[in-house]
Formats: sequence, C-alpha cells, structure tokens
Amino acid sequence: MKALFISCTLKKSPAPSNTESLAAVVADALRERGVTVEHVRLADLDVLPGVQTDLGEGDDWPRVHDRLLESQILVVVTPTWVGHPSSMAQRMLERMDAMISETADDGTPVAYNRVAGVVVTGNEDGAHHVISEINGALADIGYTIPGQAWTYWNQGPGPGDEYPQTEHGHEWSHSTGRLMAHNLHAVATALAAQPVPPPPS
Repeated sequence: MKALFISCTLKKSPAPSNTESLAAVVADALRERGVTVEHVRLADLDVLPGVQTDLGEGDDWPRVHDRLLESQILVVVTPTWVGHPSSMAQRMLERMDAMISETADDGTPVAYNRVAGVVVTGNEDGAHHVISEINGALADIGYTIPGQAWTYWNQGPGPGDEYPQTEHGHEWSHSTGRLMAHNLHAVATALAAQPVPPPPS
C-alpha cells in the first residue's frame, strides 16, 4: 500500500515547513502499518493553472497525477492563510478536478477506492474550515474520506510561536494524527478487499 503526501506549503525546499513537521507524525504511523510513504512539495514544481491533467510543455502536474494513481492513500498538507487553504492547495484541487471524468478500463472513476485526509497548521483559527473545504472537494473528485481523517494545530488568535517553536497542543495533534493514520489505513484496506464497483451504465 502506498501513501502520497502533497505539501501545499508556500515555501520552496529546503525551507522547513511547520505543516510538514506535523504531517511527519501521520507518515510515521502509516509506515508502522507497512505503508510506503512518498512526499511531494508543490512549491518545488511548476504546476500550471488549469483544470486539465496535462497542460503541455513545462507543466509538472502530470508527474504528480501519476503518483496519485499509484497511491491508495492521499494526505493533503496545508497551512492556513487568511482562514483558507493555501493557494497551492487550491491549485492542486483545480488540477485534480480533471480526475472526475477519468476512469479505469472497467469504467470505475480513478479516484474511487482511494482514501484521503488532511493535515493543517496555522497561528489562528480556521483549521476546521480548511479541513471541510479540502475534504469536500476530494469527496467530489471521488475519494473516500474516513471518519476523523485529519489533524491540525494552531497557536490561537494573534501572532505567536510556530509549530516547531512550542510544545503547546502537540500531544493532542500527535494523538489525533496517529488516529488519522489508523483510520486511513483501515478504510484503504477495506476498500482493497471489497472495492466500490464501476457505476451502473
């Protein structure tokens, strides 16, 4: 079983990402269950704006799309900015929109029988809103969203320490992240054993 973590931080590598630091807890818990984990940071790629899978020369999204189709688990990793998912996360969802009309050879939509969850960090409130926006879009695309397949951390209102600079709230965020990994793996395993069949013609 494979998991793809798509990081929607606005920072290019090798700059550290607060949200990726929390996502590492989920990744480690998935590895403990025998899952192969791969990470992609969109800010390091040239993902062109649009709603098609391949926009031609210079577009790095097709490489990400291929990894999505190789993975049974997707984890979207995004900071909160002005109460919303990052612009990278929105770009990702717009490009994934094309998957709604893509099918396997038997007619099954390509996102079916795959699960997804979300990791969010930010200094102020808005995590539940961000989780709802992303999970709603992924469900539209065809992903199965297990119960409690998310974790988040925020410092609270106003400026303050970033995630790696404080232990505030880490115990809850980490235990929730480990539960997230458990639920993602459990539902992905169930779908592999009894997949959703192709839609009736």
